[in-house]
Amino acid sequence: MRGWWHEIAGLVLPVVCAGCGLPGTGLCAECAEALTEEGPCRVWPAPEPAGLPPVHAAAPYAGAVRELLLAHKERGALALAGPLGEALAGAVTAAGGALDGPGPRPLLLVPVPSSRRSVRARGHDPTRRIALAAAARLRAAGRPARVVPVLRQRRRVADQAGLGARERLANLAGALEVVPGGGRLLAAGKVVLVDDLMTTGATLAEAARAIGAVHLPFIRGMGKGRADGFAQHGIEQRVAAVIASSPASFEINRNSPGTWIVAGGER
Repeated sequence: MRGWWHEIAGLVLPVVCAGCGLPGTGLCAECAEALTEEGPCRVWPAPEPAGLPPVHAAAPYAGAVRELLLAHKERGALALAGPLGEALAGAVTAAGGALDGPGPRPLLLVPVPSSRRSVRARGHDPTRRIALAAAARLRAAGRPARVVPVLRQRRRVADQAGLGARERLANLAGALEVVPGGGRLLAAGKVVLVDDLMTTGATLAEAARAIGAVHLPFIRGMGKGRADGFAQHGIEQRVAAVIASSPASFEINRNSPGTWIVAGGER
């Protein structure tokens, strides 16, 4: 309902950039550039939670990038899914690696699920919407990709706001699961967990655990020959991509140019 009202309101209210407030456009060129100007980089939270897969991010979570993500997620600026999806597509490409020869296996974008109450309150599922936009961008660029929303919450979790890294890990432990039949779907390509934001990495670590609980047993149950074939294509290695990573304690790793080290609080 909120997303529908936002679209109607845009027809009668003055249009301003969701990132900086510049009148006349929903997204100005400068704020659009902020989503991609850094380029996708490998990021680490500090401390790094056990089980966190390699994560690539498109931009630091600050300034215009922060405002754009909040406008899409909380204020129903649904038109931002396109540019946000483009930024995520870049991070997914970096996380997914090079194409693996003729007839490459598709990238399977697995969005971190929102709770049902959050979806009802917002009127949409922001991460899934952005993932769909990212998959469309990847296909347009010639990279096979599709969204595979196989994760779901198996129990309610507390609001993450105000929780520290250890508290968030405890809050999310065992909270996600793969829907029945999801293991077969995940065996069809390279799995890339996707989310809009990472800070502590607790959510992505839990998502990776949930997928690993059904993904690897399914592949290994197919017989050694086929399982080895999947492993050669990198199917067993889960990776992740996000639009933004928190700038809390943000610094450039001088020993690895272009790499971000991040600490903070997540989702």
